[in-house]
Amino acid sequence: MPKKRANPAKLFVLDTNVLMHDPTSLFRFEEHDVFVPIMTLEELDNNKKGMSEVARNARQASRLLDQVVSGDEHRIDEGIPLTGPSSELATGRLFLQTQAINGALPPGLPTAKADNQIIGVVMHLRDTHPGRAVILVSKDINMRIKARALGLEAQDYFNDKVLEDTDLLYTGVRELPPDFWDNNGRDMESWKQDSHTFYRLKGPLCADLLVNEFVYLDGERPFHAQVREQAGKTAVLETLKDYAHPRNSVWGINARNREQGFALNLLMNPQIDFITLLGQAGTGKTLLTLAAGLAQTLEAKLYSEIIFTRVTVPVGEDIGFLPGSEEEKMMPWMGALEDNLDVLNGAGDEGGEWGRAATRDLIRSRIKVKSLNFMRGRTFINKLLVIDEAQNLTPKQMKTLITRAGPGTKVVCLGNIAQIDTPYLTEGSSGLTYVVDHFKGWPHSGHITLQRGERSRLADHAAEVL
Repeated sequence: MPKKRANPAKLFVLDTNVLMHDPTSLFRFEEHDVFVPIMTLEELDNNKKGMSEVARNARQASRLLDQVVSGDEHRIDEGIPLTGPSSELATGRLFLQTQAINGALPPGLPTAKADNQIIGVVMHLRDTHPGRAVILVSKDINMRIKARALGLEAQDYFNDKVLEDTDLLYTGVRELPPDFWDNNGRDMESWKQDSHTFYRLKGPLCADLLVNEFVYLDGERPFHAQVREQAGKTAVLETLKDYAHPRNSVWGINARNREQGFALNLLMNPQIDFITLLGQAGTGKTLLTLAAGLAQTLEAKLYSEIIFTRVTVPVGEDIGFLPGSEEEKMMPWMGALEDNLDVLNGAGDEGGEWGRAATRDLIRSRIKVKSLNFMRGRTFINKLLVIDEAQNLTPKQMKTLITRAGPGTKVVCLGNIAQIDTPYLTEGSSGLTYVVDHFKGWPHSGHITLQRGERSRLADHAAEVL
């Protein structure tokens, strides 16, 4: 960061991709000034056609610029104050390029390219504002490298990032220190209710716990519990149901490790309306969700059906003019669902081949496969909504989906933030990261990061060595 000068307000030059990524980025620079080159407006115009997320954002950015500029045209040269239009979010000014700038670009850079023209504008501003920090803001890595090579300051747009480092993302699980009971169990109260034991504890660690976080202590007497209440330095812990025991199997499935046991405790709890499960391939996200869903749909009759949807990258594009219904068009994307149903259907051998075929038909009649593109305006009542590959959703799309939930509906988001296929999304700005961070500590939501793959010795070894 440059040192503070007499005039500390910096001048940020916006690249087009920043406005197309977050149209409200104009209002995210606090007391600093924002400069929009004419080439940025030109590129916004070129990208405004179509129904994609990028085109929608380009139109939104143009509308915002129009809103700021209209009525203040005479002040464009000295900068239009952003305080009013941004509802006091930003106190800087907006500058638009009002004259042709022929920046002296190095001969190797073709001036016809929009990126290079924007770099030329930044060089010109740096020369005409010697006492001021002029910074290019761009989501394009190559553009930032070019700018830095020419001695200009360039930054990524960080405002949309939920977290700087995804290693700091809430995991939903906390290992307790060995001296936990000594430090936090002085005035402990304990009681039993519905075969679960509750502990009310007071101590320094209790202040850091979040509601529905799982805690565990390994050793001679392992202790696994979930935080039920938390206030100040007091917390109530509840012991868990042991889903690793064959007696407690869910649709023939048992937990194979600690995190899977925690995940099943969340999935089988009707008080929890929103669940996020993160984990790499083979950790059992889809299998556990479907097993819990079938048990609660067909046996406990909590939900009327399971709605399974996943992001078909490219996101938001039409699912094509293939023959067939919405369900049939989605089937090529649903290989993961079919594989897991085969496992769940083969869990019991009773009834032989005919019995299995009948069970498969019964299960398929309760699972509906839907496309994300037709979710707007819907309300799901008493359904289990499973969103697979949720790391490819933007925070806005995630909000659209979760707000579909009506009374009695549970929403489960599955994903792996290391596998993002959508351009412009990073681990820090994915909708999945966004909801994990914003929902933590809410009494009706839970999150688990599954650690261990449980596919086969071949898959585990491949994940390790390749």
